[in-house]
Amino acid sequence: MGFGKTIELFWVNGTSEGIVTAELSNWNGKGIKLPRTEVAQCQRSDVNEPGIYFLLCQEEDGEDSVYIGEAENIKDRLIQHIRDYQNGKEKYYWNTAVVFVGRDLNKALIRYLENRLVEIATECAQCRLLTKNTYKNTVIKESQIASMEEFIDNIKVLSNAMGYKILESVPVATETTEYLYCKSGDANGTGFVSAGGFTVIQGSKVSGHLANSFKSRSKSYFDLRTKLEMDGIIVNGIFAKNYEFSAPSAASAVILGRSSNGKTDWKTQSGKKLSEI
Repeated sequence: MGFGKTIELFWVNGTSEGIVTAELSNWNGKGIKLPRTEVAQCQRSDVNEPGIYFLLCQEEDGEDSVYIGEAENIKDRLIQHIRDYQNGKEKYYWNTAVVFVGRDLNKALIRYLENRLVEIATECAQCRLLTKNTYKNTVIKESQIASMEEFIDNIKVLSNAMGYKILESVPVATETTEYLYCKSGDANGTGFVSAGGFTVIQGSKVSGHLANSFKSRSKSYFDLRTKLEMDGIIVNGIFAKNYEFSAPSAASAVILGRSSNGKTDWKTQSGKKLSEI
């Protein structure tokens, strides 16, 4: 059973579009959302500290992506990222940096944090990861590992509170989960209602046939299915891992390869429709 947490979000400029700080009661760390346009003139002392950062980007195809990095001076490193883009050394353009700093962080600790956060973000697969290399063999004491793992847990809490799901794990079924099924032709999907929408489980099979109207009348779902195939979520027509959709209809449309009403196309083992339960 989890315990309640007190989180304070502060709009530094009086708006959520500007700098936002996020703090957790009884923790000396801090999260800071820093828009790209605010970096150069930012005079905050906390962004000159050691820490880790997420650069939030959107690719030309509309897909969200993120670069995870570490620096002994966060502001200097962010300015270097901007210069590298201007000079053509970096191809991606980021709009927002989400920074996490904490008392007593040093080079070894932030290298450990960066590597662990890249591992977690890779496993969560919420967006495309742009980080290529990390220090995988950073040596720190056992007590420091425990402290940094707690630091990571708090990063997850604060990043979620600020609306960023980069480190959000895909839901998994429990002993009390009620499964629903979506079947038609060669399609055979299994899933369950989850907090963020509807989760299709690993091993579900999508239809090998796409309706002629799928690309035109349901283009967003067609694009989503294409993206899932490109990202390795769907491999050879099979879900390679659990994936949470925003709604039951999105899940059933991707599985069936056509327009779908998830309320009626998802059914229990006994045939009861989702809308009935």
